[in-house]
Amino acid sequence: MDKYSFLNAAHTAYFAELYDQYLKNPDSVEPSWRAFFQGYDFGSENYGMEGEIVEGVSAQIPEHLQKEFQVVNLIDGYRSRGHLFTKTNPVRERRKYAPTLELANFGLSEADLDTQFNAGEILGIGTQSLREILKHLDSIYCDSIGIEYMYIRQPEEIKWIQNKLNINDNQPSFTADQKKHILKKLNEAVSFETFLHTKYVGQKRFSLEGGESLIPALDAVIEKAAELGVEEFVMGMAHRGRLSTLTNIFGKSAKDIFSEFDGKDYEEEVFDGDVKYHLGWTSQRSTDTGKKINLSIAPNPSHLETVGAVVEGISRAKQDQKHKDNFSKVLPIVVHGDAAIAGQGLVYEIVQMAQLDGYKTNGTIHVVVNNQVGFTTNYLDARSSTYCTDVGKVTLSPVLHVNADDAEAVVHAMLFALDFRMKFNRDVFIDLLGYRKYGHNEGDEPRFTQPKLYKAIAKHANPRDIYAEKLINSGVIDKDYVKQLETDYKDQLEEKLEDSRKEDKTIITPFMEDTWKDFVRVDEKVMMQTVDTTTSKEKLADITKVISNLPEDKKFIRKIERLIQSRQTMFDENRLDWAMAEHLAYGTLLTEGYDVRITGQDVERGTFSHRHAVVKVEDSEEEIVLLNNLDNNQGHFYIYNSLLSEYGVVGFDYGYAMASPKTLTIWEAQFGDFSNGAQIMLDQYISSGEDKWKTQNGLVMLLPHGYEGQGAEHSSARMERYLQLCAKDNMFVADCTTPANMFHLLRRQMLSNYRKPLIVFTPKSLLRHPKCVSTVEEFANGSFQTVIEDTSVKTEDVKTLVFVTGKFYYDLDEERENLNRNDVAIVRIEQLFPLPVEKIREILDKYKHVEDVVWAQEEPRNMGAYMHMMMHLEEAKNFRAASRRPYGAPAAGSSVRSKKRHKEVIDFVFDKTKNNQR
Repeated sequence: MDKYSFLNAAHTAYFAELYDQYLKNPDSVEPSWRAFFQGYDFGSENYGMEGEIVEGVSAQIPEHLQKEFQVVNLIDGYRSRGHLFTKTNPVRERRKYAPTLELANFGLSEADLDTQFNAGEILGIGTQSLREILKHLDSIYCDSIGIEYMYIRQPEEIKWIQNKLNINDNQPSFTADQKKHILKKLNEAVSFETFLHTKYVGQKRFSLEGGESLIPALDAVIEKAAELGVEEFVMGMAHRGRLSTLTNIFGKSAKDIFSEFDGKDYEEEVFDGDVKYHLGWTSQRSTDTGKKINLSIAPNPSHLETVGAVVEGISRAKQDQKHKDNFSKVLPIVVHGDAAIAGQGLVYEIVQMAQLDGYKTNGTIHVVVNNQVGFTTNYLDARSSTYCTDVGKVTLSPVLHVNADDAEAVVHAMLFALDFRMKFNRDVFIDLLGYRKYGHNEGDEPRFTQPKLYKAIAKHANPRDIYAEKLINSGVIDKDYVKQLETDYKDQLEEKLEDSRKEDKTIITPFMEDTWKDFVRVDEKVMMQTVDTTTSKEKLADITKVISNLPEDKKFIRKIERLIQSRQTMFDENRLDWAMAEHLAYGTLLTEGYDVRITGQDVERGTFSHRHAVVKVEDSEEEIVLLNNLDNNQGHFYIYNSLLSEYGVVGFDYGYAMASPKTLTIWEAQFGDFSNGAQIMLDQYISSGEDKWKTQNGLVMLLPHGYEGQGAEHSSARMERYLQLCAKDNMFVADCTTPANMFHLLRRQMLSNYRKPLIVFTPKSLLRHPKCVSTVEEFANGSFQTVIEDTSVKTEDVKTLVFVTGKFYYDLDEERENLNRNDVAIVRIEQLFPLPVEKIREILDKYKHVEDVVWAQEEPRNMGAYMHMMMHLEEAKNFRAASRRPYGAPAAGSSVRSKKRHKEVIDFVFDKTKNNQR
């Protein structure tokens, strides 16, 4: 008897569903069935000339069941590859892919079209003819929406997606009123752009034309998300379509945008501003169902994709502050360009953050406004991947490709994306395939580089007219309805234009104004004022007790036990080191109600093993964070080892600080040398954000810096680059030499009523230097010292006055002791910007009898702070400069050569005849 004859008697629908389950996830079926299907697949790898299966298990399976399996394979083919054969390109033919979805490729033929197959039940349509099954498959997978999802490894997610797609064959199903609303938003998008095009001829506006369906899509997702419990939306997007989004989604008055187009000056003298398509905006909006929602669109530079990291940080800050129990109440939406999402490596860094404890935001909706061209570069020259969105597959996120001309399909896809995000708290990508009506900007000629494409675009109707015709043909509206919509909207714009031209100045509203209502913007004079950072010795003692005692019922390695206990010893002996400066600064701020967030590579332990803010239980690796055990009313201490990224993580933490001014937000570089991986953030946001956008930000960057023979990539945080970015009142830069000064510097960052970025060049060898200690009294009752004078020498004995910053002080002090030179005073500049010029001049006046005044630095002459000192302190031009010679690399790779160069600088400080520059 045929060993597979039992298959004749069984219901084929059962086997079809089982095989479908096996194709999705082989491990999900019972082992004997898995073996059976593996044998079937092996035997089905080759077909005969007539399509018959010629070998293996499959030859012994009843023919009708073989056909069922072939139909299941066909369904699986559509699910896996249907997106390659969609009608998603509105202006040109799609590329051709093989193998196709032809029946022959699945062992089927036209002779099978009218055969009934139980496999239809997989699609939720019951037993149907192959012809009907194909009709449904084409509708679901190959119409205006293509979806990639079969690589997802969670069966629950795949099942949810398939059930969702089977509803109405993945076709939109909107009421007449909903269709009219989509048309209304489309009209706003189209009419806004045409209005600007006629009123501001030739001006750059980076129009949305060709991708106008983004506007009804965003509108729909905001309305639906509010119904699902979302209370805040944080959005990032580049320049293209931004003005339309600001007006038609965020509710920014067209009057204000027209003022910006008219090029009027700003109301504030100290404010430089930015181009109109970079400005941020925050608004409150009521949905159509009466829900109150908060909308924020982050300010962005021209550096594409940078804003994505900032948006994620803003979102996480809002979640930590207001929605700890349900992160999904804050929804990040990032709008990309096709060339940028494929070309910018930052996107990969951000995507990798999506499921990490320190960075996750419960899923982001990514929307690509796909123009099929980047400036003048064709998409075939812009990526190797099939799609610009293939980076989304890194996190196995579903990707939907949609024809931007099909407005209903676009809205439908966006609502699908929203539902997926709310259900699974994961990212989802929408590839909105449209075109760019004009060149990169409105004054550019695209026919120079894409003549064929732009010939097609010139003849192409806009999405509003395409949709209006569809609604007219289906009887939803008449022709006059569209004309009236356009007339009414343009009348509103004319009125706003007239109002804007009555005003002489442009007023820029600060981003997230309500979040910053308790803070003021200040100039450098206020920045130089002392802030009271004192605290009580009792509080310091209480905090020390908590951070010095590990839970007694848990086992820790002996070395960490001794290290933690040593904190109490240091306090009792009145010799507090650098790690204690950090812990006590964080602890006091936490007890005063502030939160603290620290991220970066290896920050939990610290690159140099000094911090140990997180302690692991030896057996279970349970994490113990002692700073969260101070008292019941304290702030929260967040500390996370980051992924190995600078650009993305700095961007994220900048965004976090932007949305959370009452959190001490710190990013620490593994070595300061690596911070230049985030150079775009430094240039476009950290140093210039307040000047461009009125955005304060208190991000702290800790950058380990110091020459200790570790080579060119582990010596210098490139101090000179940060100092070159300093101007007026844009940030603080410090290079502390005592734990007490570091303690007060960190406290000052929170206790002032304003926020500025703070760059700190932090030590490596000083972390355990026996002289780099401070007293409890200096912590409790001291303050931040911008300059530390030399009290170890008598003023009248001094013949050489040395100014220095950072760790090099200790090298010079040691040499002074060795030489027994009491005629040398060494003054430490602890704050490099704003430079304490008045205090420095007071010291110069105190030592006015001294003729030999030295600026000493361990960095090469073309690096370090020397040029900065000459720029900001007139007298520095007459200082004798002691430094390494100018070099292209910060330090030598040979430790012998490094020590030799270091010694030469020190020798020249103490003997001006030993000039190492010769």
